[in-house]
Amino acid sequence: MKKWFLIGSILCIGVQNISAQFNENPILNKENEDKKFLNWGYFLGFNQYDFKFDYKENNRDILVSKSLGFNVGLIGEMRLNNFFDLRFEPGLHYTSRTLGFPGFDEERQAIREVKSTYINFPLLIKASSKRLGNWKPFLIGGASTTLNLGSNEMSLDDNSAGTFRMKKWVYNYELGFGIDFYLEYFKFSPSIRGVFALTDELVRDNDPNSPWTGNIDAMRTRGIFINFTFE
Repeated sequence: MKKWFLIGSILCIGVQNISAQFNENPILNKENEDKKFLNWGYFLGFNQYDFKFDYKENNRDILVSKSLGFNVGLIGEMRLNNFFDLRFEPGLHYTSRTLGFPGFDEERQAIREVKSTYINFPLLIKASSKRLGNWKPFLIGGASTTLNLGSNEMSLDDNSAGTFRMKKWVYNYELGFGIDFYLEYFKFSPSIRGVFALTDELVRDNDPNSPWTGNIDAMRTRGIFINFTFE
């Protein structure tokens, strides 16, 4: 939480510094930027992924240690009208989480490091306000499907052999907000977005009474992105 508070504070300070450049009657940059039917760009950013567990019985919770990851991807945007755009944002998301399972004396059995490289395919609706000089706030949301390149879904080994398995494909919904800033040569858009898995991501161990997966009813990814878009 402290890391995200620091990043959010830096983001807010950056937004204030950029917006301070625009007075009440600024010279409009990229005046025809939003009139194009198709628009292209790319994004860079940070992520922090977590897991939400549903349990069959109310035993001790599985602990999740999160880390800061990164995002990079492309943007394709189709203009629908003055306020709505349809966006496709395929991206590569790298993250790592460490799971601590209760009930074990040895760290080798209790700890599972989950490194994930996701290829995310979101189809989103961007709802923007009226442009205010050289900036414009927006909301964004939609559905996405994600390919987990590190899933181990087809592995014959399970947690008894030290292999934590996850499903290869996950389906999500995403919600967020941000601000478009129209600079002299390009449009810059910082945004914050949450992603929430709709489908169970866990591949259970071969033993139905496994001490690692036997009590898990569902495991779903959730996460937060801070993206910086250049168009």
